[in-house]
Amino acid sequence: MQRKPVLLLLSSLVVLILFNGCSSIKNTINTKKTPEKPDYSQKYSWVVKPETLDKSVDVFYVYPTIYAGTDTENMDISDTALRDNAKGLTVAQAGVYSSYANMFAPFYRQESAALQSMGAGNGGKDAYQDPAFQVGAEDIERAFDYYITNLNPDRPFIIAGHSQGSMALINLMRKRFNDSALQKRLVAAYLIGYSVTKDDLKNYPWMKLAQGECDTGVIITFNTEAADAGPSPVLLPGAGVINPLNWRTDITPADSEAHMGAQFFNNATGELIEEIPNFAGAYLDIQKGVLIFTNKKTPQSEKVDLINMGRWSKGVFHKFDYAFWYNNLKANVKERIAAYHGKQD
Repeated sequence: MQRKPVLLLLSSLVVLILFNGCSSIKNTINTKKTPEKPDYSQKYSWVVKPETLDKSVDVFYVYPTIYAGTDTENMDISDTALRDNAKGLTVAQAGVYSSYANMFAPFYRQESAALQSMGAGNGGKDAYQDPAFQVGAEDIERAFDYYITNLNPDRPFIIAGHSQGSMALINLMRKRFNDSALQKRLVAAYLIGYSVTKDDLKNYPWMKLAQGECDTGVIITFNTEAADAGPSPVLLPGAGVINPLNWRTDITPADSEAHMGAQFFNNATGELIEEIPNFAGAYLDIQKGVLIFTNKKTPQSEKVDLINMGRWSKGVFHKFDYAFWYNNLKANVKERIAAYHGKQD
């Protein structure tokens, strides 16, 4: 739910809505045309598809919301600026994984931010049932099916995303992962910036939350907030959460000494702006299902704005879910891959 360059191109009405948190401008969006389906047999439909496989594990990464337009309900993957933004995010977020895994990242016709509710818990509605969301989610299903059938018949893999990307992967896990062969090959699922709930675990018993630093075949999920945060559309009742500083699921706090470093990027270009060691501590609010930071340092660069959260409520640091905990996440990817291989030996 990031995309500064696209926001600059939107009408003043759309900019106002995106930054002030109004829930929908659905009536102003042209619903008559949907962009053409990506063809995943073509390289053009992939943000990243490696020519050489030099690592033992893959990652299938799905980028967050970058489209905020009103021409159509869903992103056109031929839009040059959006394609560049998706490529930037494969560095800004997916760099957590790419040091240790072969990167596969599909383009998809994601739902426009202009359609998304900003009310608490998505206004009480099931966002998965939105037809515009399902257009993109079905693309991710098709991309994953193509990937498994044609690009990775036997290697272990990670699935990873953020925000709408994590939603699409939760949808994928619900539909595709009641399959022992896929479960066996899954190193871990990093479904960050959306909620994997108690209902998910009950209704889809093959979905299991991580309980520590090195368990495999599990889901790592959290949403980052300040202690006094306002409502968030991505935080649902019964959300699971783990602390990326100490990899605990209880209230045990971690101080900033456990923090290996935040990395702040220009998400549109992938340019690293600033790295901050021992950036913050963190603890879990179990009742709310949220990760709360403490004793946060102030970035030196004026390009890192931790004050204006745009359309997000005060204290909801959704767009920094990766940046705040970047080095700890990256180290954990290495740990879980090693643990996975250890179990196979």
